[in-house]
This record gives sequence, C-alpha cells and structure tokens, in this order.
Amino acid sequence: MSSTGNRIYLYKRYERFWHWSQAVMVIFMLITGFEIHGVYHNFGFKQAVTYHTYTAWALLMLWAFTIFWQFTTGEWRQYIPTLNKVLAMAIYYAYGIFVNAPHPFAKTVTKKHNPLQRLAYVALLAMVSPLVWGSGILYLFFAYWKQLGWDRFLNIEQVAWAHTAGAFMMLVFVVVHIYLATTGHTILAHIKAMVTGWEDADEEPATTTARKA
Repeated sequence: MSSTGNRIYLYKRYERFWHWSQAVMVIFMLITGFEIHGVYHNFGFKQAVTYHTYTAWALLMLWAFTIFWQFTTGEWRQYIPTLNKVLAMAIYYAYGIFVNAPHPFAKTVTKKHNPLQRLAYVALLAMVSPLVWGSGILYLFFAYWKQLGWDRFLNIEQVAWAHTAGAFMMLVFVVVHIYLATTGHTILAHIKAMVTGWEDADEEPATTTARKA
C-alpha cells in the first residue's frame, strides 16, 4: 500500500479516469434525455437524440473496458456486499455526522467503499443499470421490432416509461453521490482524493458546522 505521512494512495489513475468520464457522460445523458422529453429546449430534439445515442454507446464501451479492468486487477472485490456495520453507517449518515460523531468506517486500499456504498453500487448494477440499458437498447432498435417479432409482446410506451423511470433512479443516485462526496473532514476532501488519488488516512469526523473547503 502506497502511503506518505497520513495519506494513502487510494484511487489508481484508471480508476479516476473512469469515474470522471462516467460522471460527465451520465450527466450529459440526463441533460439530453430530459430535452428529448420536452422539459426544455437546448440542442434541439434531433440533435439531442443524436448526442444521447452516441454518448450511450461511448459509456457502454467504457463500462465494458472497466469490467475487464475490474476483473483483471481484482478490484471487483471492492463491491462485494456486506451487512457488517450497515446499521452503524446508516445511523452515522442520519444522525452521527451532524453531531461530530466518529466515522464508523476507515478506508483502506483493499476496502475503499463502506457497507452502504457497496449495497448502493450493487443496487445500481443489478437493478438501475439493467433497467436503463435494457429499455434504452429496446427503444433504440424499435424499427426492428416487427422484423424480430418483438412487437407481439413489447409496447413502445411501456419501454419509454421504463427508461424514464430508470433515468430518474440514476438522477437520484447522482444527487446522493454528490452529497456524500462532500461529507469528508472538509467539503472537498473526497473530491480531491478522486482527482489526485491520495486520501487522508486519519480523517477527523465530518461535521456540518465545522467544515472547511
């Protein structure tokens, strides 16, 4: 484990590239997706559809390579769910963080994600992602439904609603993720760690009244 003083090198270079690239693409897809639904006018419907589609393919390629990277490096073990300290983490986020309670989980190179984060990522991979990608691919290939015989049991409106529901779930995940990224010993501590790769090993408990940017 690489370390310097009270810091540990937690996030590898590819890990940071993957995180920020994915964040940009997901947010851009949310922006173009809401425009496709007529929430506002920015790029124009046709251009928004084109951008949304190209970004989706780019994100799929990123995910495919990242899955390969996760398994070849053994990083997939970081996401194995556990119920150990789940209740303690829930109490901390609901109450402890507001009263300067000590953080119940200490990050290490082999344990980067706390139990609640692991469960959230599993839910994202097992439920939200299949809903978004499955409905999105079905929607994209709507012109081939009749040729493939899918029109006998698929309804375009239901597929569209499923895709929209998945998009809202993804939006909730993004908002919660951004909030939790500010709950370190300073508002920018976790964000800086995902930029530089280095995280403080001995963080002070997070508070809502004594944070410094």
